[in-house]
Amino acid sequence: MSATAVPRAKRIPEWKIKEVEYLASLFKQYPVFLIADIQGFPTNHLQKLRKKLAKVAVFRVSKNKLILRALKKAGLDVSKFENLLTGQNLLVFSNLNAFELALLFERYKAKTFYKPGEVADQEIIVPEGNTGLSPGPILSTFSKLKIPVRIQGNTIWITKDTKVAKPGDVISEELASILQRLGIALKEVKLKVKIAYDTGVLIPGDQLVLDLGEYENMFTNAHLDALKLGSEIAWPVPEIIELSITKAYRHALALAAEAGFVTPDTAEHVFRTALMKAYALAAEISKYAPDLGLEVPTIAAAPAQPAEGEEKKEEEAAEEEEKEAVSEEELAEGLGALFG
Repeated sequence: MSATAVPRAKRIPEWKIKEVEYLASLFKQYPVFLIADIQGFPTNHLQKLRKKLAKVAVFRVSKNKLILRALKKAGLDVSKFENLLTGQNLLVFSNLNAFELALLFERYKAKTFYKPGEVADQEIIVPEGNTGLSPGPILSTFSKLKIPVRIQGNTIWITKDTKVAKPGDVISEELASILQRLGIALKEVKLKVKIAYDTGVLIPGDQLVLDLGEYENMFTNAHLDALKLGSEIAWPVPEIIELSITKAYRHALALAAEAGFVTPDTAEHVFRTALMKAYALAAEISKYAPDLGLEVPTIAAAPAQPAEGEEKKEEEAAEEEEKEAVSEEELAEGLGALFG
């Protein structure tokens, strides 16, 4: 009876073993890594991005099966990544947080030329001016694309800015050729991040892009709201107390004006408020009794009151007084116009 042949185990190439060990060491070393789709991503742009981020990130392109083995070897849950590791992928390892790293990708995105058959994601305009191209068969391409040109000095000039595509249009061979000849690279090239791993937390790629302007506005509004709340309760910190005193001073003046409480400090404000109310009443009466002939002059609004303790130069104070204070003559003139 012949012995049954036992199949020999398939020998794993040495480079695969080393690759898995290297990737596993990166997964253990760095708290953050991204998985990005680089299918169709230009190699030269990837190399440029790698150089720009060399001080803050490690880039690695590897086979998906080896990545999964390395994840398992590093003690990570492989099941969370299996569905993502399809196609050609890039691993980016870093000590930066995932949002900061994704922001760098956005900042360093490049532009390349549209290829025939691709879809325009923006309006494409060919600008007026000298193309630097010599006349020849290319003139028929300009004509087909309805780009007006003229020959001047043995070169082709575009006579006006011309829209050659709108978002959603398919790029034709002629348009792709002209854009490349004119050096018009408009297609944005950026990494499409599938997912980020940040110290145990998985973040989908579409949630990594932040609108910094929106967050800046949120912080500004929060700061203003905090100042408002602080001034209402007179929170005892210097910047809030100053606001609270200013606000209380304004409210005190308004209350004095309503109550007719006259002191050397409130007299101007009280009389000005009374005068403005008198003029407002006269204006309302003149609508219904124009035969009375009431004339309502225009007066300046009450000046903003400075915070207690604020100092002004003597010249500025004199100018303010001259411009905004209600003189006795103005007061008499206004009351005379109202009561005859």
